[in-house]
Amino acid sequence: MNNPNNNLPLLPPIINVETPKILKKSIKANIELAKLNGYCSTIPNENILINALILKEAQASSEIENIITTQDNLYKALIAKNQQVDPQTKEVLNYREALWNGYQLIKEKDLLITKTIIHIQRILEKNDAGIRKLPGTALVNDKTGEVIYTPPDNEQIINSLLSNLEKYINNDDDNTDPLIKMAVIHYQFESIHPFYDGNGRTGRIINVLYLVLKKLLRSPILYLSDYIIKNKNKYYEYLQKIRTDEDWETFILFILEAVEKTSIETLNIIQSIRELLEETTSYCREKLPKTTYSKELIESLFIQPYTKIEYLVNNNIAERRTASKYLKQLEEIKVLESFKLGKENIFINKKLFDLLKMIR
Repeated sequence: MNNPNNNLPLLPPIINVETPKILKKSIKANIELAKLNGYCSTIPNENILINALILKEAQASSEIENIITTQDNLYKALIAKNQQVDPQTKEVLNYREALWNGYQLIKEKDLLITKTIIHIQRILEKNDAGIRKLPGTALVNDKTGEVIYTPPDNEQIINSLLSNLEKYINNDDDNTDPLIKMAVIHYQFESIHPFYDGNGRTGRIINVLYLVLKKLLRSPILYLSDYIIKNKNKYYEYLQKIRTDEDWETFILFILEAVEKTSIETLNIIQSIRELLEETTSYCREKLPKTTYSKELIESLFIQPYTKIEYLVNNNIAERRTASKYLKQLEEIKVLESFKLGKENIFINKKLFDLLKMIR
């Protein structure tokens, strides 16, 4: 495994990746994903889901690379001015920014190209190193120090493999189920390992963007990284079995299982968020003065758990003095709690915060 894999086969795989087992599993995964996607259209403001779930995905995906922070640190870093942010939290927020930027580019171009992948990795790593030009990159077992796999180390070969991957991503002439293709794309990107750093996180962003590209998801809200964390050893073992035994089936079945289970879990999360939103809306309609209550105001409290006067002003909900009054009234009826962060008054939707905190 010390020799660079400069002979990594091009896509599509020569081996049949649509075995009876895989096709049967793909039907189940597609059904659950379609349920999730359909339910998302019932949420009044898609930013409610995107902000909450992208941040959770960013946190989980970064945790796979041993970059660990807390939900509280993440939300405080998003809302506070002039606050010191620890390196781990910065890394997770970079992931969120990279996923969001990639999503916007997919919507704009309706393509997922190498240039977009490089752009995503640049945001993740906050550098312009780009495609690897030097040898020396290897995947190592954290516990033993043993080299598990050495990706291609020739810049020309890496670029050629990425060009082939780009064509495979955007060409549907073979009529392969997109969920099966997503698994193949993920393996190939991991095996090319085109960057010095950030390959794993970039690859996981590509997964969800591919589902958006193929119109299987309206928004990049599938929380796949959590499943990978829970099954991390199997994930790496099954990737390696393709390289050593040409066993595509086991890895593809693993990814399809991840999509199926994660779709069910994500749908449950979204249903819980919607129920809390509806409950809060009814309560506020009853308790707040008619001059204060508005649908837009309540929805703004669910875009992220922490809010402040500036957010209401920026979202055209109220001018500064009125926004301050609204937030104080929401605190009086115990929808929000306030605290000081530096010199700022921050308000927290505690029920939403606690709900998101329970998600694992």
